[in-house]
Amino acid sequence: PPVCCQLCGNRIAAFSFHSFPVFLSNVAKFCLPDRSEFSLLQTHPRQPRMAKKKGEDQDFEEEPNFDDPEGFVDDVSDEELLGDFLRQKPCESDGVENVIVVDNIPVVGAARFPKLKGIIEKIFKNAGTIVNVHYPKDEEDNTKGYAFVEYKNQESAEEAVKSLNNYRLDKHYTLLVNRFADFQKYSDIPKEWSPPQPQPYKVQNDLYNFLLEADAQDQFCVVSETVPGSVQVQFCQNTQPEPTELLKRERFTDTYVKWSPKGTYIVTFHKQGVVVWGGSSFVKVNKFAHSNAQFVDISPCEQYLVTYGPNGQKIVIWDIRTGAEKRTFVSDGMSNASMLRWSHDDRYVARLVDSQIQIYDTTTFFLLDMKSIRVEGIRNFSWSPTDNIIAYWVAEEVDVPAKVTLMAIPKKTELRTKNLFNVADCKIHWQKSGDYLCVKVDRFSKSKKEKKDKKDSDVKFLGMFYNFEIFHMREKDIPVDSVEVKETILAFAWEPVGSKFSIIHGEPSSANVSFYETNKGQEPVLVKKLEKKVCGHLFWSPRGQFIVLANLQMGTFEFVDTNDFSIMKTGDHYRASEVEWDPTGRYVVTGTSGKAKEDQGYYMWSFQGRILKRVNLKNFMLFLWRPRPPTLLSDAKQKEILKNLKKYYSQFESKDRLRMTRASKELIEKRAKLREQFTEYRSKRVKEWEDQKKRRMQLRNNVDTDTLEADPDNVEEEIVEILVREDTTVIE
Repeated sequence: PPVCCQLCGNRIAAFSFHSFPVFLSNVAKFCLPDRSEFSLLQTHPRQPRMAKKKGEDQDFEEEPNFDDPEGFVDDVSDEELLGDFLRQKPCESDGVENVIVVDNIPVVGAARFPKLKGIIEKIFKNAGTIVNVHYPKDEEDNTKGYAFVEYKNQESAEEAVKSLNNYRLDKHYTLLVNRFADFQKYSDIPKEWSPPQPQPYKVQNDLYNFLLEADAQDQFCVVSETVPGSVQVQFCQNTQPEPTELLKRERFTDTYVKWSPKGTYIVTFHKQGVVVWGGSSFVKVNKFAHSNAQFVDISPCEQYLVTYGPNGQKIVIWDIRTGAEKRTFVSDGMSNASMLRWSHDDRYVARLVDSQIQIYDTTTFFLLDMKSIRVEGIRNFSWSPTDNIIAYWVAEEVDVPAKVTLMAIPKKTELRTKNLFNVADCKIHWQKSGDYLCVKVDRFSKSKKEKKDKKDSDVKFLGMFYNFEIFHMREKDIPVDSVEVKETILAFAWEPVGSKFSIIHGEPSSANVSFYETNKGQEPVLVKKLEKKVCGHLFWSPRGQFIVLANLQMGTFEFVDTNDFSIMKTGDHYRASEVEWDPTGRYVVTGTSGKAKEDQGYYMWSFQGRILKRVNLKNFMLFLWRPRPPTLLSDAKQKEILKNLKKYYSQFESKDRLRMTRASKELIEKRAKLREQFTEYRSKRVKEWEDQKKRRMQLRNNVDTDTLEADPDNVEEEIVEILVREDTTVIE
């Protein structure tokens, strides 16, 4: 067949093997500008003519015959001889891989067609360079509801199918995108179905084996920097009397680690992105490429991971299991308004942007009803921890009061609104069980306007007071009660399991801690007020009832039982900067991180305030308990277990005694070994002392001074008095 020269692209006539020299001469004539270079290409040159001297008769030799002999069979195939040319031969499927079919687009007439064309091409040009777009039309010049889009290369077409399939154009149209080449694949499906071949079973990594511990001992991890730039993570089981080390990883992360809400995964941070680990030996589950990600957020049901880049960079939502990128946003400097907030069931994710609450449905990651919720003056919002309800508050304007609104999602129905006046700021606090909502309101006690002219006026506010608006979420029409406090509020915290909340108010050097109890159909009641406490933080046990009053500046802690409000114990941990309750509420850990130059490490306390162990660890950074998922037992079953707890008490006691006996046995063996080592060392030294006696007597003029030193009468006694403390007591 005709071929093209690879040097210049000219078409050259067909040739056979025996006419190859003619073909090369044609190449030289039409393609090579310098004929001298052609000699390098001649694989079958003609025989040179014999030149003769001037005056001699010109006699030339006969040219060789290049014709094939009679009966010659050419066994060289075209593929072997012209394989590189034949591969460039146009074929029927050329260009098909670059074409996609977009279905379910609106059917429009000639008047609306330019607008539709602009929208479709604007959407699909993000995947790559578009070469051509074809819209089939009927006799009336209306589109048929589908289009063909041709890209410059196959990669762009595949990216369009991956990212734009099921793209929601509006609330009526969702685009379906397929590769044009797939139609042949689907048309070639055999009529008779044959069952797939069974694949060998591959053992999956068990992500929940940490819940199978027989004695329900919790796990924790300790993060420390062994050398600059090398962060070590140690995983331990909280066994008694000493923890059991499960695993230790050097250079496990670049900065710190974070557990998922249910404890299934642990996330590490690296320059290239973040990595999710899980299972008994913490194998890699997935990795997410987001360079210089500063921190992450994991949805409550652990389906999605959110990575936050540095200021002004993107925020990405990923599917944890598949690693697929679900949605991308641009951060606005890491302000609270840009943070993504999840509903309790992972169904919705929301963020606050430009006085709008944007709620995305995670089934498609498009805006709910394709519209944002616009609320002028909105400052903040929060999801209920147990229901798809959003609470948000709106700032006060001239002649318009501030308000707190509860909205049900997805219907966007306002359940309750509370108007507030003279508002400076609000903080939203949900109770963990979702039964109550507390809105802390900072209010101006008095305002005064001084008019300078008709247009401008200055507003002066004198004094502040504070209100706690308590919403009873489980009662009809959601009634609201108010608790007013005149003093400065230092801290507020709900009891995780129960109906109490606590407030620290007053001056930091001599604050008061008030405990209120809320009941159905009743206003909150003050049940206890602890006066003159030097504390600034509240840490409730995750099981309720017990609370730690902490002063993190001085490192002092008080352990309080809120059943009778007795102070069980007080303790101190110098420069402790963090407090962590374990998931069962039995242990508390206080830690001193790398900010302090000395005494770095952590203390472990019982819930009653008794120190169990002190661990000094150089360059200690972080202590984290591994969270537990919610119990699968119903409320009735839990109440039944609590009612019959005495039946199991003897079993627990015997286990504890056996554990302590085993621990005591190990301790006795350890002490016996140390005593044996000491006795051996002492005997060795006594023998050396006895062997040196002769030498000592020679040095001391043969006087045995050993007996003099052993004589009790040969002792001088001296009494030294030191003033320890001087107290002055004034008697009135």
